[in-house]
Amino acid sequence: MDKIIELSYALDTFYLLMSGAFVMWMAAGFAMLEAGLVRAKNTTEILTKNVALYAIACIMYMLCGYNMMYPAEAVNSIWPGINFLLSGTDNVAADVISVNSDADPDNNSVYSKMADFFFQVVFVATAMSIVSGAVAERMKLWSFLVFAVVMTGFIYPIQGFWKWGGGFLDVLGFYDFAGSGVVHLCGASAALAGVILLGARKGKYGENGSIHPIPGCNMPIATLGTLILWMGWFGFNGGSELIISNISEANTVAKVFVNTNAAAAGGVVAALLTAHSLFGKADLSMTLNGALAGLVAITADPASPGPLLATVIGVIAGILVVFAIVGMDKIRIDDPVGAISVHGVTGIWGLLAVCFSNAEATFMRQLIGIVTIFGFVFITSLLTWYAIKLLMGIRVTEEEEYNGVDYSECGIEAYPEFTDSSKG
Repeated sequence: MDKIIELSYALDTFYLLMSGAFVMWMAAGFAMLEAGLVRAKNTTEILTKNVALYAIACIMYMLCGYNMMYPAEAVNSIWPGINFLLSGTDNVAADVISVNSDADPDNNSVYSKMADFFFQVVFVATAMSIVSGAVAERMKLWSFLVFAVVMTGFIYPIQGFWKWGGGFLDVLGFYDFAGSGVVHLCGASAALAGVILLGARKGKYGENGSIHPIPGCNMPIATLGTLILWMGWFGFNGGSELIISNISEANTVAKVFVNTNAAAAGGVVAALLTAHSLFGKADLSMTLNGALAGLVAITADPASPGPLLATVIGVIAGILVVFAIVGMDKIRIDDPVGAISVHGVTGIWGLLAVCFSNAEATFMRQLIGIVTIFGFVFITSLLTWYAIKLLMGIRVTEEEEYNGVDYSECGIEAYPEFTDSSKG
């Protein structure tokens, strides 16, 4: 029996680590997607943000985020308390987390707690990556990185505790399997707060409600980024099952993979058709966002629906995201990559769609979770952005925006052969 437990421990730990590595690779996906959808003069800065925010997320979650989100003993179901650094117990390699609380050793899979930390920390970076694209092309780099410290160290862990750390949303029965709310709606809410304070890019909106499209510089790179994210999502959703060392869990993981893929495919086809019906063209950027919309929506519960329902959930997400992106422009919310629509609007849809296939979820509980996550993250992010704005400003000058933030913020341009060499 001991050998069986050791093998189970090794297999589940390895599975969690490899799933985390897949999710870490999503950082490359976000970097490529955003680099492709911004203008050439802002490419280096967006890449710098994506690399830096990942590092900041890793450090802040180690310093305080993880133990706030998963406290040994919370103050109450709303406030987890503040605990700094991974504890000595966390650093014992053989320390284990028991997935099932029953006493049956055959149904009591375990895995390294350090593997759990690694899997969780890459989720934090994903939430912060959502913010990066929405505020692109006009935000100061250092202001963004200061916000990343607060977001990954405090805002994300507190709302994450409410669901995944055993807080009041978990007690209530709010259901969010892999993070349509905890990760994606959280990131979109923080992004929306920043965009509102930041304002639109110069030239994006004209008089009498006119909207001037600002196309991205590299659609092949944006497409590559989307496919990397699609691949990484198998770790995102599949890894959230946490264990794979018995027949039941292995079958669930397989179902999660199939449903994740089905929802993304449904989102692609729906967004492609919707965009064609609205614009008369096969809009690639909308199609890419359709894939991401399907992935975000199914993340709330990829284990309960059948593949057909998962595809339908993705189809509805693909339709929603096109109208959401158009709608954001109509109310002059300038989001260069459509992150608020992809991760916020379809994240909400995914949380509500749980009710169609999961008996544990109710519409009211899901709605309470949605309002709680959005309200908390939006308000705390708005206050944080405003404080940063007062202390150091959040927007570059008009001249810097016109010339591109690559030059002013990073001193190096991604495509120097296409830029004016006389600057500086």
